[in-house]
Amino acid sequence: MTEQPVYLTLGFSDEEWGLLTGLPLAVLTAASAAEPDGTRRTLAEGAAGLEAVAAGRDGGSPLVAAVAQEVVSRAGDPETGEELPPINPGDPEAYLGDVLDRAGAAAALLRAKVDEGEAGAYGHWVVSIAEQVVSAAPSGGMLGIGGHLVTEPERRFRDALAKAFHD
Repeated sequence: MTEQPVYLTLGFSDEEWGLLTGLPLAVLTAASAAEPDGTRRTLAEGAAGLEAVAAGRDGGSPLVAAVAQEVVSRAGDPETGEELPPINPGDPEAYLGDVLDRAGAAAALLRAKVDEGEAGAYGHWVVSIAEQVVSAAPSGGMLGIGGHLVTEPERRFRDALAKAFHD
């Protein structure tokens, strides 16, 4: 007998699981794209984001652990030295809006399908990914000195993302 995919045992359809597993990397990309950066900063953001994604495997939420495991199996495991190549959306503002829309859809899905604790754990994890990305390296300054750890556009994205999961 063939074992069912984990998302079916958790009660999600293919499309719903795609939304939940696609959002973490989309958030990583959007948080990085919220502020135009140089290559060094973008690589640091990607590494920090992938570590935050992978950390979800070790949390107390079965849903977050399953999503994180799926994402890491697709994107690479930072514990083995794998890194995401930088992704630069052509229209960052449109991409941020799309990611926030998907976050709202994921939040609504989770409110309908899982208990409050699991929904909260997923939302907290996704927001923590954005937080790790925007805090990975300062913007501005000279030779990495000075500048802002989290810029206003990054802060707005992170806060809008958190709001999507708390409405």
